[in-house]
Amino acid sequence: MKTLRAYLSTLLIVALVITSLPVAAAPVAPQSMDLVSTQSVLAGDRAGADRERINEILARADVQEQLLQQGVDLDEVEARVAALSDAEAQQMAEQLEQLPAGAGAIGVLFAVFIILLITDILGLTNVYPFTR
Repeated sequence: MKTLRAYLSTLLIVALVITSLPVAAAPVAPQSMDLVSTQSVLAGDRAGADRERINEILARADVQEQLLQQGVDLDEVEARVAALSDAEAQQMAEQLEQLPAGAGAIGVLFAVFIILLITDILGLTNVYPFTR
């Protein structure tokens, strides 16, 4: 019985080793051990934020109305925004931030108020009763 057990255990050990060889010999894909820089992570976040900002502006009703008046298909605009590279999305978002979107209205109203006030003080208009 001891000899049968010895042969059987030896046979099982050999069978286990032979079946595990293909798994151990299989080439393992090298894992990238590169460090992730802060700039690369921030660039990825910034690109996503830029695309979100562009999509927010394009989702506004007045912008969509103007695009339709110009004969632009809204689906095509969305496809082109999705196809932008990260650098192009950043540049477009910066340009959209610099465009005046009603922010100049306060300046215009203030300028009109000052012009009317000066002309009223000079007696050329009769707009403000407190100038007399």
